[in-house]
Formats: sequence, C-alpha cells, structure tokens
Amino acid sequence: MSKNSSKKQLITVVGPTAIGKTAMAIQIAQHFNCPILSADSRQFFKEMRIGTAVPSEEELQAAKHYFVQNISIFDTYTVGDFERDAIALLDELYKNHDTVVLVGGSGLYIDAVLKGFDDFPDVKSGVREELVTQYNLHGISYLQQELQRLDPEHYKNVAKENPQRLMRALEVCISAGKPYSSFLNIKKNSRNFTPIIVGLEAEREVMYSRINKRVAIMVDAGLIDEAKTVYPHKHLNALQTVGYRELFSYFDGEQSLDFAIEEIKKNTRRFAKRQITWFKRNEATKWFNFKTPHNIVINYIKEQL
Repeated sequence: MSKNSSKKQLITVVGPTAIGKTAMAIQIAQHFNCPILSADSRQFFKEMRIGTAVPSEEELQAAKHYFVQNISIFDTYTVGDFERDAIALLDELYKNHDTVVLVGGSGLYIDAVLKGFDDFPDVKSGVREELVTQYNLHGISYLQQELQRLDPEHYKNVAKENPQRLMRALEVCISAGKPYSSFLNIKKNSRNFTPIIVGLEAEREVMYSRINKRVAIMVDAGLIDEAKTVYPHKHLNALQTVGYRELFSYFDGEQSLDFAIEEIKKNTRRFAKRQITWFKRNEATKWFNFKTPHNIVINYIKEQL
C-alpha cells in the first residue's frame, strides 16, 4: 500500500530545453507502464515539428503520448483550455493507471495541471491581434510600457523579455478593464493525484552547448524549409516564438541567415534561463544532473510512492 493510496500519482519531469526530458520521461513511463502527457505548449502544433523538437517517431512509439501535435497553428488554444483538457484526460487515464507521466518545459502549463489555473475573463475579439500588430510595429518595448501603465504590480514580476507573457497579461487588462494581477490566486482547484516532481539540470556551459548543438541539428533537419511553409501566417500567435521569428526576419531581408541562426541560439539560451528560474521556485522538485542514470531517478520516484 502506498503512502498516498487514496490518490493517483502524476510523475512530472521538468527542466530547461534540450536537457533530455523526453528521454527520461519515456524511461519512467516504460518502467511504470503508463502514458505520457506533454506540457510543451510549442509541441501542440502540427505545423511546427522541427523547430519545437517534437519527439521522434521512435520516441512516440516507445510510450503513448498525448498533446503532441494535436492542434493547428490556426486554432485558438489557451493554457486554460489545456488545463481543462489535461484534467479531463487524467480522469480517464486514472481509471486504468495508478501513475501517469507529465513532461515539459512550459512552466505555466505544468503549473496549470499541478495546481489549477487562475480564472481569467474571456478576451475580447481582436485584442490579441492588435497587440501582435503593435508588437511587430514597435517591438517589445511597446508591450513593456503598456503593461507597466495598466498593471504595475504584475509588471514587477513578469518575464519582461517574453512577448507572450506580456501580451497575455495585456489582453486580460484590456478586455476586463482591470489589472491582470487582480485575477491571480483567486481560486485553486483540488486535484485527485499526488505530484512527484523531478527536474533535470546541467552546468550552464553544458546546457548552452547542448542548446547550440540542438539548433544546428534542427537547421540540418530542415528548419528553414519548415519556417518557410508557415511564413505566410507569421502573424499567428503560435508563431510568435523562438526558432521561427528569427527566420521570418531573415525572410523579410532584415538580417542574414547566419545571423538569424545565431539569434535562435541566443534566444533559446535566454529561454532556458527563464525556464530554470521558473522551475526552481517549486521547492518540492527533486533535481538531478541530466546524466543521472534513469534507474536512480526511478528509484527516487518509487521511494515517494
């Protein structure tokens, strides 16, 4: 009988991009004979395989995956939608499994499943589109200044170099006529599972080297051609992301290809730093060096059951 026999377990694997989360999650899922839920918000989209490092066909066959390339860049899909869908799926999966694996680098989406998401008002039609237009015209400084004006409290805590986070807060401020921060922490949902969270990490120089290598592999695998196929839709929310925006600037003639690739590496490294900062806030996470043999991580998990 487990310590938490009244509840199921959600084994959650977190960490920065390119650290080896997919491989570790598959090893864990195979050991416990259970499925995997992806919480990598960029891997949801069918049209973005290479630039989001979607698991290979072999990896997808090694364990049942959910929320991988399940929607289109033309679909509107929020973190609230993901919370609703993930919790509903977990309710179904727990009928046949005591354990499920959750893996991903999108901290907001991980938290939405583990803790529940704050209840925000609906965004008015056209608000996000206008913010994207202003961002493309005036850059990130426009978003920063607007959020500082509309919600100085949230501005103090937000990732100021992340346009997605800035636009998300602004669209709530504009739609509701109230600060984004006023909707935070109003409610938290109870969960019928116990989370066991493991994190993978590496020294910064090692992490940066792995990121640079992954970008080079993506380019060799056809990232430029993939970006060209979605370039006509570059205004879409899903494409306002590292690995694609830099190439769109190249296609627009604003920078050379070599420069664009170096920018992808640099912006991915910045993204990884933000991921680490986010995940380190959760003191319940047990951290392992990314080279730790999977059986040691699995033994730790079994001790928590």
